[in-house]
Amino acid sequence: MKGAGFLLAFNLLVLASSFVSAYDPSPLQDFCVAIDDTKNGLNIPKNTSNYVGSAVTPVNVDQIPGLNTLGISLVRIDYAPNGGLNPPHTHPRGTEILVVLEGELYVGFVTSNPNNRLISKILYPGDVFVFPIGLIHFQQNVGKTKAVAFAGLSSQNPGVITIANAVFGSNLPINPDVLARAFQLSNKVVKYLQSRFRSF
Repeated sequence: MKGAGFLLAFNLLVLASSFVSAYDPSPLQDFCVAIDDTKNGLNIPKNTSNYVGSAVTPVNVDQIPGLNTLGISLVRIDYAPNGGLNPPHTHPRGTEILVVLEGELYVGFVTSNPNNRLISKILYPGDVFVFPIGLIHFQQNVGKTKAVAFAGLSSQNPGVITIANAVFGSNLPINPDVLARAFQLSNKVVKYLQSRFRSF
């Protein structure tokens, strides 16, 4: 009987230990030193005269090798006046915390299925907003002047998937019948969107 109790306890311990989170692994070293890690251009405003009216300047492990194993990264986002947009996107490997330095931003994220609830707010200089890992989110300049924000991410390489680019600009294109049904659009509109997004 004692053996059966021990076996049951052991099996429960094994099952419990299998419920672990899979995020960036614990570092194998204290830090990584790289040459010129201080040169990143975050002090320079970027050109926002593109089709969405924003420019993102990343500082992740690709730009600063010293971030290797640290599980953090940073971006500067410049927004054009009157609607500059960081379009709906997601970071599959990192939560984002955004702080507004200049301007007014309408920001938000959408919760997962089945609710798909929009959580949004207007932010002013000094305001902070958090976008949970993996959820679709956006920011738009609702002011008449330029806007600037910085965001920290909880991964040295959080990744980014811009929804419209991924869906309509995929390489090879997704079958228009799939997208027409999914978005309740005509095939003609889907093909037009695919031609536009593949050109970017």
